[in-house]
Amino acid sequence: MSDMAAAKRPILAVSGLGKRFGGFVALESIDLDIAPGERLGLIGPNGSGKSTLVNCLCGTLHNETGSVVFDGQPLNGKIAHERTRLGLARSFQLPKPFHTLNLVDNIRVPLLYTVNARPGTRLTAPQVEERCFELLQQAGLGDKARRMPRDLTQVEMRKLELARAVATQPRLLFADEAMAGLSHAEVEEVLGVLFRLNETGITIVLIEHIMSAVMSFSTRLCVLVAGQKIADGLPQEVVRNPEVEKAYLGE
Repeated sequence: MSDMAAAKRPILAVSGLGKRFGGFVALESIDLDIAPGERLGLIGPNGSGKSTLVNCLCGTLHNETGSVVFDGQPLNGKIAHERTRLGLARSFQLPKPFHTLNLVDNIRVPLLYTVNARPGTRLTAPQVEERCFELLQQAGLGDKARRMPRDLTQVEMRKLELARAVATQPRLLFADEAMAGLSHAEVEEVLGVLFRLNETGITIVLIEHIMSAVMSFSTRLCVLVAGQKIADGLPQEVVRNPEVEKAYLGE
């Protein structure tokens, strides 16, 4: 494939994805293409299937139908750590750092587990150390490098969670409710981190309920309701969609 064709190819292509839990249809025929470098907002009411979709794409769950292709490589059958090593990462709404390790070592573990496991990318110990400090600085935690997770505020924990995900050197990052429960000023801090990450070339999917943050960050919105995609397009157009208004505001 030529460089030009590769540049036009979606970094993630989802086709006909479906997931059931017994007789309950959690996701039905989801089609979604994500372009390299894009900032996509994934929204929907509680129970709409957002987390299930992310879990299927990241390999925590396995979809029964459909296909997922990451940068031209089929992901069906690959488990979570294999997808992470390919360059697909996520952060979690509830941060789960290594509580007995300082911040540098919290970054070092995922970095060694993924980046140094890729062919031809082995870093030396000094390079690993330098990269850990770079990532903490990027997340606004450079002055806390030797501190323990218990010493962090809520917003700092969210930044650490993002830094741990970025330590895997992803090309696509799912940021799952990275701002839930934060103040307006703290939301702006996390948005700043996400914008900086995107500027480095990381494609970002933001799953979030804080609509002001989603609208500020996203260049495109995808809306799920009851396991189905009901809208996909420019943010200002999507929020005026009657189906989207009905889903959020009722009849």
